[in-house]
Amino acid sequence: MINVATRAANLPQYLKATSQVVASGLRPVAAGLPPLGKDVVVAGGVSPVSSCTLNAQLPQHVVSVKSGPAVTTQVRFSHTDLQVPDFSPYRRDSVQKPNRKNDSAEDRKAFTYLVVGSSLVGSTYAAKALVTQFVSSMSASADVLALAKIEIKLSDIPEGKSATFKWRGKPLFIRHRTSDEIATEQSVAPSSLRDPQADAERVQRPEWLVVIGVCTHLGCVPIANAGDFGGYYCPCHGSHYDASGRIRKGPAPLNLEVPFYTFPDDGTLVVG
Repeated sequence: MINVATRAANLPQYLKATSQVVASGLRPVAAGLPPLGKDVVVAGGVSPVSSCTLNAQLPQHVVSVKSGPAVTTQVRFSHTDLQVPDFSPYRRDSVQKPNRKNDSAEDRKAFTYLVVGSSLVGSTYAAKALVTQFVSSMSASADVLALAKIEIKLSDIPEGKSATFKWRGKPLFIRHRTSDEIATEQSVAPSSLRDPQADAERVQRPEWLVVIGVCTHLGCVPIANAGDFGGYYCPCHGSHYDASGRIRKGPAPLNLEVPFYTFPDDGTLVVG
């Protein structure tokens, strides 16, 4: 490989030329120069070759040509007068020098706050996702939720009778009270009861009593329409409840529990 370099001295450096050896039959993009003393054809006629003529037609910078035997040569030019923008006036003093380090706490404060804040935000979202997943795993499944409510047709329960249903694994007592039973229970003074509670506080409609059939003493199941007060009687330890489900006699400390229920219409009762 032969390297030839030609430089025009004391001329502005606006063009830069590089060459590449191309093993093809293409013509060179720059013609070879004739020796000094011979005539060349220029615009306007024939002119003898001189150093001024060559300087006017040659590139104004270093031209490097790489060539080889029996190959053609390409010469390419590119601009070198593009200036790189300088953003130094917009930079902080602490970053003007690439080898400078922040020695004071004030210089590192912003970075420290950024790292700590990002860590806290990430940790908060991770903790929230973990707690949500844990709580969701403890919630009831779809089949359990389907049994959480029970719908009862009230026309199937005659007046003066009590029906028993299974709800959430517990016995559910629904009593269709007569007008005499309603008047009797409403006349009882709450102050005379062990667990003071008026009849109006335990029913939404006076003719319908809805209670959970679990004795508040030891969890036994009372018998409906029995006992000294005509309500419910627990034969295990002798607890007597009236027709409002209130404890009137025996060891039970509390009244029978009243669950949440609604009346969607006049003939339907929904518990749960």
